[in-house]
Amino acid sequence: MSDGQTPQHPQPADDNPYQRASAGWTGTESHHTQPLPPAYGAQSGFPVQQPAQTPPRERAGRGRAGLVAAVVATSLLVGGGAGIGGAAWWDATQDGSGGSSQTSPVSTSPVASQSQTPAADGSVESVAQKVLPSVVKIDVTTAQGGGSGSGIVLTADGTILTNNHVVEGAEAGSLTVSFDDGTSAEAEVLGTDPLTDTAVIKAAGVSDLTPATIGKSANLGVGESVVAIGSPFGLDATVTSGIVSALDRPVNVGSDDQGNSTTYPAIQTDAAINPGNSGGPLVDLTGAVIGINSSIRTAASQSPYGGQSEAGSIGLGFAIPIDEVMPIVDQMAAGETPTHARLGVQVGDPQTGEGAGAVVSEVTPGSTADKAGLDSGSVVTKVDDQRITGADSLVATIRSYRPGDSVTLTWTDSGGEEQSAELVLDSDATQG
Repeated sequence: MSDGQTPQHPQPADDNPYQRASAGWTGTESHHTQPLPPAYGAQSGFPVQQPAQTPPRERAGRGRAGLVAAVVATSLLVGGGAGIGGAAWWDATQDGSGGSSQTSPVSTSPVASQSQTPAADGSVESVAQKVLPSVVKIDVTTAQGGGSGSGIVLTADGTILTNNHVVEGAEAGSLTVSFDDGTSAEAEVLGTDPLTDTAVIKAAGVSDLTPATIGKSANLGVGESVVAIGSPFGLDATVTSGIVSALDRPVNVGSDDQGNSTTYPAIQTDAAINPGNSGGPLVDLTGAVIGINSSIRTAASQSPYGGQSEAGSIGLGFAIPIDEVMPIVDQMAAGETPTHARLGVQVGDPQTGEGAGAVVSEVTPGSTADKAGLDSGSVVTKVDDQRITGADSLVATIRSYRPGDSVTLTWTDSGGEEQSAELVLDSDATQG
């Protein structure tokens, strides 16, 4: 496997609870969720989901509409008559029994005159005003149909960051980007990276876009308020808010053509993320991008019209931390092939009852893991201060580093002895 640390526990696509948050692909017959495919802080050069189709409703003919209108009109008329009759009867009985015929004064709710005030700094409203001009909707045509996603403007002349799965399989001339001011432009793909699920595209003929401000995901804390912006189900310029529910959550959404897993240490949020939000920004309350909305955890449900219904938000959304992909984004924007850190092992999850860690099944000869003394049967338990809970956890953690970074690796060898060593991570650019 080319990434050097591929989990050995592939899941069938139908059993994977994580759904990529791109809008449903449109075929000739119906809308359906795109099948699920079977990270790197460095200074950047850039400034710091379709419901199952329901049967068409029966159109009411002219005669039916007239009948409905007549019934409604009759109902209203009867209701009005009953109201008047009731009131008149009440007054008559009161007058006849010596009661007062005076009616009680009618009280109405006061109407407040509200003036529009500027949005308070740090409010969701102010964040939306700042970030919306930097978010785009992306419409894509592939051989399988069409779909939509979102993107983040990186440069005034049209460099845009999105997810690989949004533009994957796009045909030439099939990308259209819609901007906040209502205009649109065709776009081309500059580069893609399936391992981190990122891509960079370039819109043609634009020059005055508003670039997003890139923040630092390393500064996030659990419980911090965040805002997600994108085009869920094609509804552009949609704003939702929530908090950071967890950090460094290992999310595996599938694998590339070579079997290398698309796994990243995600930011988990309860801000509503739905199909079509993919590629849009997750921002903090300063309006700085700290993540790329990419996937959701779903509760599978059955459509009443047959088949599985399209996934929707249940408050478990995941974003790719921006720190870990900006060096890769820079490489793609420059037309270079993205590179990733490698440990040089293939790993699996421990058997039930064996405790946490990533079990090494194979070590690449000459790799940094081989030089450190890891062997088949070793169990990696920690990278620096990050506890490793399984195969996905190790892959996601290693991908949060860059080639050449030094890390302290802790593992239990095949003989049961705990070992620790400082090693320099390899690059997949040098793999044989």
